[in-house]
Amino acid sequence: MSLQEFLPTPKFEEYKEHFKDFFTMERREDGVLLARAHTRGGSVQLSVQNHRALGQFLKTAGADPENELLILTGSGPDWMMGSDPTGFEIEEEDLEYWAYEYAYKDGRVNVSSLVNDLEIPTIGLVNGDGYHSEVLLMCDLTLMADDARIYDLHYGISSVPGDGIHSCFQELLGVKRAAYALLTGESIDARTALEYGMVNEILPAAELVGRAYTIADHIMSQPRTVRRLTTQIIRRPWKKRIVDDLDGGFGIQMFGHLAKGRSVHSDEHISKAGSYVREGRRTPFD
Repeated sequence: MSLQEFLPTPKFEEYKEHFKDFFTMERREDGVLLARAHTRGGSVQLSVQNHRALGQFLKTAGADPENELLILTGSGPDWMMGSDPTGFEIEEEDLEYWAYEYAYKDGRVNVSSLVNDLEIPTIGLVNGDGYHSEVLLMCDLTLMADDARIYDLHYGISSVPGDGIHSCFQELLGVKRAAYALLTGESIDARTALEYGMVNEILPAAELVGRAYTIADHIMSQPRTVRRLTTQIIRRPWKKRIVDDLDGGFGIQMFGHLAKGRSVHSDEHISKAGSYVREGRRTPFD
């Protein structure tokens, strides 16, 4: 008998309660976990707090050996189209501190944890319009609502798109299409996203979860070790991209963030920058 015991791993009922203000979760007996990000039950409104909670959740879910597959999506009619009206006051009060803690450290953890800390298959569901879509697009498989549109707003709010969205777009779109999307804020509809190879399937929003469970059933039909090792194979391109791009991109973005000396995350700023998406236009200047 060993002189030491294993340390306890996270327990689902405990972290389900712990993260309830940021994610609603349900898990089947076979370990398929469905997590819906939310802000007070509705669509995600970006804040310093939920930005940090994402990475904490991914690490916790990845540390629970009873999780066998993650389905990640949002709540409400869109994925993420605005910010918490008071969710960045803390950043504005001490920009130097939070530019590192919130934007650099937490942001790197979010993207890296999705790829490195979850050794189980992942399915992202783009439930509606939104930015910061890299969280769903960098899952192993991605399904998208047929009326949803994705875009990057960084350039439109005077921020450098270096916090992982650049890695995601360049990997999926290639150099030219990624450059266009990042510089113009191109609104990419579901059919175009499928054509570009950003997502695997498009279907009505109400059918996303059901279809994800159908795919999950197929994935779960093979042994646990096969599932987990196959995930390591298919995720290798993302791991290489993160090693090559992520820290440098974040460093450049943070230099620009601090050089301006002000936060760019107000709800008014973000909502205004995404108004053309709501209006159905492809770019802000069309």
